[in-house]
Amino acid sequence: MSYEPTPGLPHVDATTPPVLTLPGPIPRARVPELCDDVGSLLRRSGARTVVCDVTRLGPPGLRTVDLLARLQLAARRAGGRIRLRGPDPSLRALLNLAGLRFEVEGETEEGEPALGVEEEVEPGQAAF
Repeated sequence: MSYEPTPGLPHVDATTPPVLTLPGPIPRARVPELCDDVGSLLRRSGARTVVCDVTRLGPPGLRTVDLLARLQLAARRAGGRIRLRGPDPSLRALLNLAGLRFEVEGETEEGEPALGVEEEVEPGQAAF
């Protein structure tokens, strides 16, 4: 059996997720429009994740928590999820207090060791 080799790495998905920038405080009337944007970004790009840049959202509050929860729900309905870019530590604390877990850009996934970290081995075992 023979076949023509294809150039590059066919099993690697080189697409970058679309980014939705959330500027300043967002009025409640604009939330449904942003939810629609998340769904359409997922459908059009074929990506499984939309990155939400939250660096300019301002001081976090319950309105911000509600917005992010609705965006996550819209993404789940479209078959994906959102990932936060640049959340303020106080926003992360508020989300944790509300029981909402979001993936944050630049963090290792839960259960995955950080890059460059070796697991401890028993004496006499070889390190991998």
